[in-house]
Amino acid sequence: MSEPLLSIRRLTAEFTLQQRGAPDRVARALEDVSFDMLPGQTVGLVGESGCGKTTTLLAAMRLLPANGRITSGEVRYKGKDLLTLSEREMREYRWKEMSIVFQGAMNALNPVMKVGDQIAEAITLHHLMDRQQVEARVIELLELVGIPRSRRDQYPHQYSGGMRQRAMIAMALACKPSLLFADEPTTALDVMIQAQVLELLRHIQQTLGLAIVLVTHDLGVVAEVCDSVVVMYGGKVAECGTADQIYNHAQHPYTQRLLASFPDLERPGMQLASIPGTPPRLTELPSGCRFSPRCDVKLDLCMEVDPPAVKLEEGHVAACHLRRGKEARSA
Repeated sequence: MSEPLLSIRRLTAEFTLQQRGAPDRVARALEDVSFDMLPGQTVGLVGESGCGKTTTLLAAMRLLPANGRITSGEVRYKGKDLLTLSEREMREYRWKEMSIVFQGAMNALNPVMKVGDQIAEAITLHHLMDRQQVEARVIELLELVGIPRSRRDQYPHQYSGGMRQRAMIAMALACKPSLLFADEPTTALDVMIQAQVLELLRHIQQTLGLAIVLVTHDLGVVAEVCDSVVVMYGGKVAECGTADQIYNHAQHPYTQRLLASFPDLERPGMQLASIPGTPPRLTELPSGCRFSPRCDVKLDLCMEVDPPAVKLEEGHVAACHLRRGKEARSA
């Protein structure tokens, strides 16, 4: 097996929340997050809003906001721990080695600047090219994402939502990265355009050999494009494994409930399940398993002791006391 392109180990991050007239509070946004991805692989990060998916991407790229900080862990890219680099050294990795398409990217384009010029700017900031080479690269990128070269000199308002998303993907690919972080790339798009963007990501991956970390709450998207899945809850990894392991042999109660809440077209009469309650506040995390207040199969142990990650089979891990067998039940 080849070495991981990206290896995240026990990544922990927190935010300091300031309130006027009140003491600062600390929100533990990530705790002991670990997963690997191989070159050319697509990994999906799934879970409810606020579970830490986007924070994981921002922490990996060292782009947390001013009130956030990484307190421990490793983010190894091609064997190099990015958390040990200076900010100047880290800039050499962003865009050239790894890039990101932010959530809400359709509104991230400069409205008074031509789309082609914005892509050209991303290239010239990181590569020494003459004007002719830059222009050739802009046209190449536009055509790669399915935008005709005739639209190069148009402004963002002249693009549809799907085209603006494609333009943002083209910009992220400007410096030929090996790893692309895509944060909810189909948000605010209709179903047909969502399908086109997902097909574009799949085409890019196959054409460029790109590795993609895809953040989404849509289990259908994950099933369609991802090789591996990381299920997050309350800032921790609840379960991770291959797409087949997660969809056909889910072991964590949270994963099982997520899947049961998703409609199955082959069973049109099936009643959808729901998960009672709400995700925990990151400033008031429960003791024990973070899912225990909402879990209908919990043990007494679950409310007292945070479950360790248990390896179920090769590549399949779940953090649940129920998967520890007699040891957990008799503890």
